[in-house]
Amino acid sequence: MIKSSVFEVGLLDQYHIYIPEHVMQPFIDKQVKRLLVKASYNKKAMHFYAAFVKDKNTDDFRIMFGKRLQKQLGVLQNDYFKVQLFEDNSKYGVDVPEELDAVFKSDVEAFTVFKNLTAGKKRSIIYAISRFKNSQTRIDKSLIMCDNLKRGHLDPYTILKPKH
Repeated sequence: MIKSSVFEVGLLDQYHIYIPEHVMQPFIDKQVKRLLVKASYNKKAMHFYAAFVKDKNTDDFRIMFGKRLQKQLGVLQNDYFKVQLFEDNSKYGVDVPEELDAVFKSDVEAFTVFKNLTAGKKRSIIYAISRFKNSQTRIDKSLIMCDNLKRGHLDPYTILKPKH
């Protein structure tokens, strides 16, 4: 597994962190597309999954680091924090909530539809379920999503809404 050394970064703009080319090169050489990012700041630590992109105008590499992640880590625009990158070896490029996993184990038909979706659609569904803090809500939304998958309703904006 490829991993970088720990390095210091700041926010490149409102939503991104800059990744130096020498840090990215081993990942590029191995054609790694997605990363597990570990970040720490003031005794807080977190991890998240991300794709990196190369800015067409500047040739800089960047990773999306939105407001939710900034708030979770407690960083502001002018703060510097530590980051380490790892090759993402996860199945979907995101942590699957145990509630969603349990619902999929009980609904093979819905899981079969899910398995045939694109990687991005799978991640979108997992993120949509993950954002709910309450376990029962994650279960309820997972059940609704499974019903919608079986009906062929794949729109990410309505997949968590009950169909009548």
